[in-house]
Amino acid sequence: MDLELRVLGLTGGVGMGKSTAAAFLADSGVTIVDTDVLARQLVEPGQPALDEICHAFGAGIISADGSLRRDQLARCVFADPARRKTLEAILHPQIRHLWKSKLAEWRANETSGQPQEPPPDQKSAGNRSRFFCVVIPLLFETQAEVEMDATLCVACSRATQHQRLTSRGWHAEQINQRIESQLPIEEKMARADYLIWNEGSLDVLDAQLDRVLGSAGHQRSIRTPTG
Repeated sequence: MDLELRVLGLTGGVGMGKSTAAAFLADSGVTIVDTDVLARQLVEPGQPALDEICHAFGAGIISADGSLRRDQLARCVFADPARRKTLEAILHPQIRHLWKSKLAEWRANETSGQPQEPPPDQKSAGNRSRFFCVVIPLLFETQAEVEMDATLCVACSRATQHQRLTSRGWHAEQINQRIESQLPIEEKMARADYLIWNEGSLDVLDAQLDRVLGSAGHQRSIRTPTG
């Protein structure tokens, strides 16, 4: 018997491995929508959201070629919670509309018996194509968990998080601002249905995600895997 369609929400702290986890899920046949990618699409030249951002933050936020000065905007909004809220008010509703539209399209294709073909670089995973995963850094902050069948939180130690972000070239103030702009990771961990602890090797991460997919695919009641 075919498994029911399941919608997963993937979140976690900045620098804790959401993108890596999403890549593993994609390789397992899960359809992935990353809201960071959607956000970048929304602020491309010519998009209405970019005009709204320009109006709210000034023309200086736009470069000579018409593209958004992302680093300048980041410095502005992460240093000022009020301005960050302004940006979120512009982008979050549009991002939510986009991923919900993609979810509706996926559901329609799956239930019609004409599922979408996975990208050629994704291995076949049978019934795992019945999973749809939305990667949302601010999943709980935006109350998006109500749209999900289950939520996954990728986390690691504070020391590892700081090490990873430092390797990106971020200084201590940037790191602290980004961390403080989200819920404490401990709260995300407590609220998620599944915890993915990303402190070890990629093989360990892969094994945890594999176990989650097996559990979520066969259980109606979502519980954190043990063992």
